[in-house]
Amino acid sequence: METPEYELLAQRPVAAVPVEARNLPLVSESSAPLEVSRLYAQFRSRFGLPQVPGILQCFATHPPLLEHMMAMSETLLFSDGALTRRQKEMIATFVSSTNHCDYCSDSHGFFYRVHGGSIKSLVALLACDPQSGIFTKAEHALLEFVAAVNRGGESVTPKWVQNLRNHGWTDVQIAEAIHLTALFATFNRVVNAFGLPSRELLADRSLLDVQDSPKANTGPRLVASRDVRYSGSIRHDSGEPK
Repeated sequence: METPEYELLAQRPVAAVPVEARNLPLVSESSAPLEVSRLYAQFRSRFGLPQVPGILQCFATHPPLLEHMMAMSETLLFSDGALTRRQKEMIATFVSSTNHCDYCSDSHGFFYRVHGGSIKSLVALLACDPQSGIFTKAEHALLEFVAAVNRGGESVTPKWVQNLRNHGWTDVQIAEAIHLTALFATFNRVVNAFGLPSRELLADRSLLDVQDSPKANTGPRLVASRDVRYSGSIRHDSGEPK
């Protein structure tokens, strides 16, 4: 499993300040019980980071959940599977932006760039705009399907699945897209309910090459311009593919 995004983050200067959430206290590294400290140390050793991400500190209130989430993230998200890492980060960024999760849309928007996503496609994902023309027809079909799953999944019919097959997606890839969408819907709700702030990775000019300097304009500020058609609280129609 290669994680070039974490190699970049390991080089990022970070202040020795505990991560704080707005609504509910996190399990900080300094006050973590023994079992959680062991898992935190395992994460730092595995990814070479000096600080444990805030989202893991959200899950650490229940150590077995933290351990399962770490394992699931490593095997399902941070590795190529039926879908590539770039495709997975595309889904993660789109779902997180749709769910108004600044922490996750920023983090996974950065990961998406590291794994080859273009700045223009990142802008479209953060704006929840799969119809921008930036994406291939297959990617557009996948993002429309992901939006339907994220709205609750009750509108998904065999017609949706067949449309993806017609665009070249396999059943295993479709299943993996469903799993990722549901996983990030969970992540987004946990992060937002705790009140975890964005790490503002997309606004940090030190993280990517000089050629990526426009990324400062694609960060959290753009998230306010989301297309509400893809917000689960706004759109309730079946939206089946034509």
